Amino acid sequence: MKFKTFAMFVGPSILLMLVFIAFPLVTVLVNSFQVTQPIFTTQTVETCTPGFVTQTCTTSVKTVPVLDEAGNTVTTTRWVGLSSYANVLGGDRLTRALSNWDIGAVLRIDFWKALRFTLTFTLITLPFVLALGLAVAVVVNNAARSIKGPVIFVSLLPFIITPVIGALSIRWLFYGDGIVTIWLEALFSTDLAVAANGWAVEFLMMFYRVWHVAPFAFVIFYAGLQTVNQDTLESAVIDGASRWERLRYVVIPHLMPLIVFITLIHLMDAYRAFEEVIGFSSQSHRITLQYLTYDFLQPDDAGNRQISSASASAMLTMIGVVILLAAPLRRTWRDHRGG
Repeated sequence: MKFKTFAMFVGPSILLMLVFIAFPLVTVLVNSFQVTQPIFTTQTVETCTPGFVTQTCTTSVKTVPVLDEAGNTVTTTRWVGLSSYANVLGGDRLTRALSNWDIGAVLRIDFWKALRFTLTFTLITLPFVLALGLAVAVVVNNAARSIKGPVIFVSLLPFIITPVIGALSIRWLFYGDGIVTIWLEALFSTDLAVAANGWAVEFLMMFYRVWHVAPFAFVIFYAGLQTVNQDTLESAVIDGASRWERLRYVVIPHLMPLIVFITLIHLMDAYRAFEEVIGFSSQSHRITLQYLTYDFLQPDDAGNRQISSASASAMLTMIGVVILLAAPLRRTWRDHRGG
């Protein structure tokens, strides 16, 4: 292929990746080492009471932001090195907690609280997504042809629904006077407050993630089952292998590349979870690293945003994703070289 032809095909993709991926990533990295703050000045303000003879005047000093000719606040940017990362990680609070071996104090720091839940949320839901997706794929693959279409359609519904709408649907079943909550209260003759229990909220968020993502695993596994060598399965049946043995020694090894693929997608997606926190209103109980970055970007009473802390949090989140993906990517590379 000529270089000109190659450039015409690849050039637009490279340009878009540079504009929408590389440039924003470099910008976030630079912002994590900088702090932008408004410039303030002090003004002497004299306030007088009404009247002429008995008029009393008082003088006070106020701090006000400096404005430019257009009326916008003048800001200044300075390099702070790793200070933003230290602040996000906890700074002096983290040092004191580690010196006292106080794990509870560490987990009360926003970043470590978010990291604990994010890792738990990601790693616990992964095996359930894989197992449920494979189970549904096997059942559908062995179902009668007449019912395969409707079963596939129903199985894909949770994945088709918008994530926030799906989270709100699960929330309405359990929060307050939800249908499931009313049934459980009647069954156990007690009052339940799911929204007030952090572990109950965490369980519902994990349940929603499995319910929402398992159909994606089902589609991938179902497509992979169509490529399983039927001669090998028939030989296993002749040799007396049970259904479980055929699944374990024939089907699952054949689907292993797809298992690694689904694992990669799930780790990247679940580690950046955000919709669950919004849908279940779990900010007071459970937050994720992605939500922590979003929280840093919310303006305070003065309208200022913690851009540097948000950038540092985003970079730490990306580093966590890379660490999680290291093992699956290493296996993929090893399988590729072996092939």
